[in-house]
Amino acid sequence: MSKDTIVIREIEANDNSVIEQVIRSCFYEFEIPLEGTAYTDPDTQNMFGAYQGEKEIYLVVELNGEVLGGCGIKPLKDYETEICEIQKMYFSPKVRGKGLGRTLIQNCIKKAQDFGYKKCYLESAPQLKAAIRIYEDNGFKHLDSALGNTGHHACGIWMIKDLCD
Repeated sequence: MSKDTIVIREIEANDNSVIEQVIRSCFYEFEIPLEGTAYTDPDTQNMFGAYQGEKEIYLVVELNGEVLGGCGIKPLKDYETEICEIQKMYFSPKVRGKGLGRTLIQNCIKKAQDFGYKKCYLESAPQLKAAIRIYEDNGFKHLDSALGNTGHHACGIWMIKDLCD
C-alpha cells in the first residue's frame, strides 16, 4: 500500500479551473448562498491572476498530483493596510479530515507575518463549522460585524487574529 503524497505549493495558472470547481462545489454541498459570497466573486474564475499582487499569495493542496483545496491571503479591501484577509479556504471531501486545513491556515498566517501584516481578518459562513473551529483553534476571535469591503455580504461569521502576539 503506497503512502499518499501531499504537496502544498503556490497556485499556478493551470490550477484555475480545478480550484474554481473545488470552491464552487462546496457551496452546493454545504448549502451556502451563492450571491454575496466567493461563489460569485470574479476572482474565483481566475485564482492565479487574482493573487499576483504584492503581499498576497494563494496556496493549493495537491494529493497525489491532484489539486483538492486551497487558501490565500490578500490585503483587506478598502481597509487599513496592516490587515490582510484569509480568503477562499475550501477543500474537496477527498482531503478533509487530514489536518490540511490547519496546516494551510498556519502557512497563510506565517506568510502574512512575513509580509508584515499586523492582523489577519476572515469571513466565513455558519455552515462551515469545521473551518470555523480551525480558525478558533488558531487564535481567531469573533467580531460583531464585517470589516473592509469584501463584497461578501452573505457571510455571517467575521473573525480577526492579532499577528503580533
